[in-house]
Amino acid sequence: MLDPRSEIYPTIEYRPIQPSDLEVLEKIHLSLFPIRYEREFFLNVVNGHGVISWGAVDTSRSDEGRDELIGFVTTRMIAAKDSEIEDLFRYNNSRKDLTLLYILTLGVVDSYRNLGIASSLVREVIKHAASVSNCRGVYLHVISYNQPAINFYKKMLFKLVRRLPMFYYIRGQHYDSYLFVYYVNGGRTPCSPLEIVTSFVVDFRAFLKMLVGKFWSKEEKSIPRWSRCKESTTLLTSPNNSSNSKRIIGGEDSRCHV
Repeated sequence: MLDPRSEIYPTIEYRPIQPSDLEVLEKIHLSLFPIRYEREFFLNVVNGHGVISWGAVDTSRSDEGRDELIGFVTTRMIAAKDSEIEDLFRYNNSRKDLTLLYILTLGVVDSYRNLGIASSLVREVIKHAASVSNCRGVYLHVISYNQPAINFYKKMLFKLVRRLPMFYYIRGQHYDSYLFVYYVNGGRTPCSPLEIVTSFVVDFRAFLKMLVGKFWSKEEKSIPRWSRCKESTTLLTSPNNSSNSKRIIGGEDSRCHV
């Protein structure tokens, strides 16, 4: 690994994640995130089954680890109509096959932080999205208290387009999610009065759902503790499922998208 005291910057190269990365990829995810991803997720990543990914390696290393992953980003192409931001693309009625590239996970090992690796990985994602003619953007969720991630995506010129109330459920507590988008190939935020009204209606519905959720949460507190369902300790929404689903996470923290 990189010596933090070294004044020599490493030579970082980027490549697709491959089957030989399986063990290291699992190890890094385990060290960075408070959740355990299913084995199937990692197999899909390294074999390219429905997942598009990039890895960062330090080719300046003199040992056998010069091709070992020190950073990664995993993504999935989804239909725009299956996302939470479908309404932002309704102005383009001539295309029914619009897609979005969704960032699943992004991480860099601690000893290689602050070298611009995460930024370069995200730029690879944006470049790929722009090369797909019917893709209109790259998007992702960030838990509301993860300020470093929020600052990072704003620095990368992602637009904060939506706040999703109680999107995450972690150790018995709900957390909101911020939804960030980087538009490509002519994608844009609503501009016309009708588009703005449509977006407002969607956000207002989300707000009402939040109020209803808080009401039911208060009702739930009146239920005897022994009668409640046992709390989950895993990520119940598999990366194979639609990104629309709420995340139910077990763990002390959620450092998704660092």
